[in-house]
Amino acid sequence: FQNTMAKLLQAPPKCLLTEWHIANKMQCARTESQKSRSERVTAESQRLVDETEKTTQKTQSDVNKKIEQRLEEIKFWKQELDDKLEQIVKETEVLLTFKTRLEKALESCKEPLVIAQQCLLNRERRAGIDLVHDEVEQELVKEAEVLQGVIALLERTLEQTNEQIRLNRSAKYNLEMDLRDKFTALTIDDYCASLTNNTPDIRYANNVVKIGGNSVSLEDWIDFSNVNIEKADKQRNSSLALRALIDRILSQTVNDMRKQFETVNVAFRNRVKEVKVAKHKLETLLAMVMDETASQEKNIAALEKAITDKEGPVKVAQTRLEARTHRPNVELCCDTVQYRLISEVQEITNNIQRQLKDTLAQAKAELKGLSRRQLSLEEEIQVKENTLYIDEVLCMQMRESVSINSF
Repeated sequence: FQNTMAKLLQAPPKCLLTEWHIANKMQCARTESQKSRSERVTAESQRLVDETEKTTQKTQSDVNKKIEQRLEEIKFWKQELDDKLEQIVKETEVLLTFKTRLEKALESCKEPLVIAQQCLLNRERRAGIDLVHDEVEQELVKEAEVLQGVIALLERTLEQTNEQIRLNRSAKYNLEMDLRDKFTALTIDDYCASLTNNTPDIRYANNVVKIGGNSVSLEDWIDFSNVNIEKADKQRNSSLALRALIDRILSQTVNDMRKQFETVNVAFRNRVKEVKVAKHKLETLLAMVMDETASQEKNIAALEKAITDKEGPVKVAQTRLEARTHRPNVELCCDTVQYRLISEVQEITNNIQRQLKDTLAQAKAELKGLSRRQLSLEEEIQVKENTLYIDEVLCMQMRESVSINSF
């Protein structure tokens, strides 16, 4: 214990001066080395800070430029879509006016068709020989066929127009959906473009540094809008072509209808004129028959009077003959007087029987014939009057209400 205490109480061994110098030098060397290392790290750090600052700024500037370019790109496609949408909307509006024209044209065909059919029905009520398949009948049948053909064509075209309107609206819907998405993308990228390092609501977000599985390629993005624009263009062109077709159809059908309508009217006018001429001829014949009847009646009266007038001479002759039978004895001879009286009675009786009565019978037969002719002519005139009433009053007046307009 004592030894130990002695050792502790002993002063530590002294160093050599050379050691002291070496130790000092070592401290200096170590410190210098530490300082230069530290300076190198500081310099490297400064360089890295500067470099990352520059890179970050350059990258952010590049991203900003890319966002600006993207905004321009979206705006370009949005404008293209807007233009196409405006075109298809206008085209659909115009096509709707064409649809209205078709509907009005279709509606306007119904009355002329009903009237043509009614005319055909009315003319079935013509009587006797006048129930003839004449030019009016042929042209009325043709008119009904023309109108039925026009109605069928207009109905088909109307169906086509409704389908085109549906296709136009479908193209419009696709453009609107695309535009809505473009507007949303534009709003988002506008917001992204407005962000700076000092914007208050910037924050860290998890799991965003990746490309989503549902994202599309730029080519697909362009193709999508391109397809919508092409579809809209295609439907617009189809719509324009359909409008040109509708114009032609409306023009052609109204011409066909007008032409046939006028042909029927001309046929009616000619037929009425023809029937009137025939009726006038019959009336002339009737007047002639009536005159002849009056004349024949006078003739019959004259014959009957002539027959009556012969009664006196016959009675005189017969009275004389009867008186002469009372002549006495030899006086009852066949003298020339007797012969002449007998021949007179025979002559007068002969004249009455053979000539006057036969002629009277013939005259009465002729009167009956004239009466039959009169009846026949009156019936025929009645037939003609009935035909004129049907054609001129019923049909032609009914046709006056028809006006074939262009639509």
